[in-house]
Amino acid sequence: MAEPAALPSLRKILLATAGALVAAAALLFGAILPAEYGIDPLGTGRLLGLLALGQSQPLATEEGEYRTDRAELTLYPAEWVEYFYRLDQGSNMVFSWEATGPVTYNFHASPDGAPAGYAESFDAQDRADGHGTYTAPFTGIHGWYWENVGTEKITLTLTTSGFYTSAHEGRARASGYKPLTDIRGNAVPSVP
Repeated sequence: MAEPAALPSLRKILLATAGALVAAAALLFGAILPAEYGIDPLGTGRLLGLLALGQSQPLATEEGEYRTDRAELTLYPAEWVEYFYRLDQGSNMVFSWEATGPVTYNFHASPDGAPAGYAESFDAQDRADGHGTYTAPFTGIHGWYWENVGTEKITLTLTTSGFYTSAHEGRARASGYKPLTDIRGNAVPSVP
């Protein structure tokens, strides 16, 4: 009859457990965090080329109609205008605006269901142009407030492209929705 195998000692079990924990921590901090989340506390992600794996994906598809909009807005001294788009959370918009003189502006948004007058401001400056991209952090209205603080008439041209469902212009003398176009220039119905 064969003798039963000897069980490992408590010391060997503790050493094996400690070794497994050290190996797991090394994998977590040296490879998993850099590759999955772009967090590189040990610098191994950079050395091994793993940081690129943890970066956000450069391509994102979106549901809905791709739309374009171009507006030419005239602002007399002390006049203001607001121009908003309706975007769903995560929808993107590329924008470019230029004014013939400096304006005070504020890019802000209001989520659906927010109290009247509530808005989150994302950019506020005095300048004559703005260009960039915007990703809606929530579903609601998103857009600009421009004010002519000068003494001369200013013309502002806004061009946008993206996944929004409507455009709205508001000012003291006029307010209303305006037609949008698809990428081919065809009119598309607005959803107020």
